[in-house]
Amino acid sequence: MSKLYFLSDPFDKTSVTLALESGVDGIIVGSEKVENVRVLSRCEVLSLESIRFIELAGKDDELEALKGLQSGQCVVLSRGWEVIPVENLLAQSDAVWVEVGSIEEAKLASGILEKGVAGIVIRPEAVLDLKSIVMQCKLRQKSESLFPATITNVQSVGLGHRVCVDTLSLLHTGQGMLVGNSSAFTFLVHAETEHNEYVAARPFRVNAGGVHAYTRLPHDRTCYLGEVHAATEVLIVDWQGNTTVATVGRVKIEVRPMLLIEAEVETEEGLKKGSVFLQNAETIRLTTPDGKPVSVVSLKPGDVVLCRTDAAGRHFGMRVVEEIQEN
Repeated sequence: MSKLYFLSDPFDKTSVTLALESGVDGIIVGSEKVENVRVLSRCEVLSLESIRFIELAGKDDELEALKGLQSGQCVVLSRGWEVIPVENLLAQSDAVWVEVGSIEEAKLASGILEKGVAGIVIRPEAVLDLKSIVMQCKLRQKSESLFPATITNVQSVGLGHRVCVDTLSLLHTGQGMLVGNSSAFTFLVHAETEHNEYVAARPFRVNAGGVHAYTRLPHDRTCYLGEVHAATEVLIVDWQGNTTVATVGRVKIEVRPMLLIEAEVETEEGLKKGSVFLQNAETIRLTTPDGKPVSVVSLKPGDVVLCRTDAAGRHFGMRVVEEIQEN
């Protein structure tokens, strides 16, 4: 994921404050203003004089930029760069930064060669778009492909440790986390956005499942629910597959009665089956294909919920290619 820096040149304290409140990773100012900015927030502050800006007008400029990157310089490609030379540089260095002046340019830079550039320097003329740029480049992830899966079994399995994930974000109807007994088959577990007569809505929470279960993280990673902790970034997915990132504020692990839920989905590779353990309570819900939450207590064979399928194979949360069977 690209880091975002706001360039305040000439220096403007109001713009710097807005940039910090928007969630940029760092500020770039003249050396005489570095200490002034450092007292405003705990973030990276770079001096303008420490950065080399290069305008890509031809192949010689591209080679000069590469030479600077390979020597350890902080090189920023000035606004006006084109995708092909940036791709050439990204193929040879993981430290490419580019300058942008609009949300469209920022979105383009964050997606070059899928991984995006290492740093995006936002020029002052884009100050009014700062919040949107941060949202697009830092919070929004690639969409997930979800499929309607048919419930085949729901049964009580006694007690187990389940994980409640309380985030720093307010989630909406249709949103939740992808959780499953296998990383190859995960269920869209709905956030607690709904009221009932016994319990108030807690839209920041996903009662996500057993401690052993996998959950999807940003950037095609997974982890066990038992490994999630405060400050972990988790992937939030809605019923249409749109994604964003939420930071975990608290995790509650408690012993609760559990349900085993099994489902299957027909894919291009054939029939796939998966399962998940969720707390046996009315407030825990999966998600229907039209984005509605459905309580696990009312689930029965033949009901349809949203799931994600994938190839099995993870090592410390990273994708690997090997034969793995999970039952």
